[in-house]
Amino acid sequence: MKTVIGDFHVHTLLSPCAEIEMTPHHIVMQAAEYGIQLLAVTDHNASANAVAAIQAGERYGIKVFPGMEVECREEAHIVVLFDNLKQLRRWQKIVDFSMGGLKNIPERFGAQFVVDDDDNFVAEEERMLLGPLQLSAQEVVRKVNEIGGLCLAAHIDRPAYSLLVQLGFIPNDMGLQGVEISRNGLAELEQLKLKRLSGGLPYVTNSDAHRMLEFLEGPKNKITIEEATISELKLALAGKKGVVGFRVILLMILNIRYTKSIKYTLFILKNDK
Repeated sequence: MKTVIGDFHVHTLLSPCAEIEMTPHHIVMQAAEYGIQLLAVTDHNASANAVAAIQAGERYGIKVFPGMEVECREEAHIVVLFDNLKQLRRWQKIVDFSMGGLKNIPERFGAQFVVDDDDNFVAEEERMLLGPLQLSAQEVVRKVNEIGGLCLAAHIDRPAYSLLVQLGFIPNDMGLQGVEISRNGLAELEQLKLKRLSGGLPYVTNSDAHRMLEFLEGPKNKITIEEATISELKLALAGKKGVVGFRVILLMILNIRYTKSIKYTLFILKNDK
């Protein structure tokens, strides 16, 4: 068993709302610098930068889960993670078939860049990635589970793009493995309220970073697992087989110039069994 720090919701410059500095190589390099061992690249309805992130992760010794932040028909976001690129490509085909087909306007929404693991420009995605798919939340969760992935309802404490806000509550039999709360939802009373409305599902928290400082300063998860796989993450979320559940930590950079001075603040409320 090993205890590791993970951030499972990070955007690259493929997402139109992300900064140009968010290249896969830069993200992974900074993760290695600050002791973040597990990552997931989760761009909006797209995954073209997952290959570069995984290749960079292999170079730096960081495990990168290929993933995506999906916008379902209800205009809510769901973070989906997979073990490998084969699974992700199966899911991407489903997403492509379910997209609206609008063309991106970079001047209005932001450019959507694909790069390699050395940050070299490869392509610009012309489709508009922001916007809901034709798939319902239930369909997204069912199809991802069939492929072997993991589903988290994203930032349920926010007023927009939250499955909790859109549905009013989250059924505990929906097939989600957990729910994500943002940094603003870490207060004890807020967590207790959210737990009642989210069907008692386990919590995680992630940076949801669109710029580097958000990634470095954003909340992370501290987990104890045997190996870095989706099945182990599911066990950790469920608190089974003696696996320690997810615990929330905030990485607070003491020097804004990205020094190695980091303080960890541990929040434990949600998932201890």
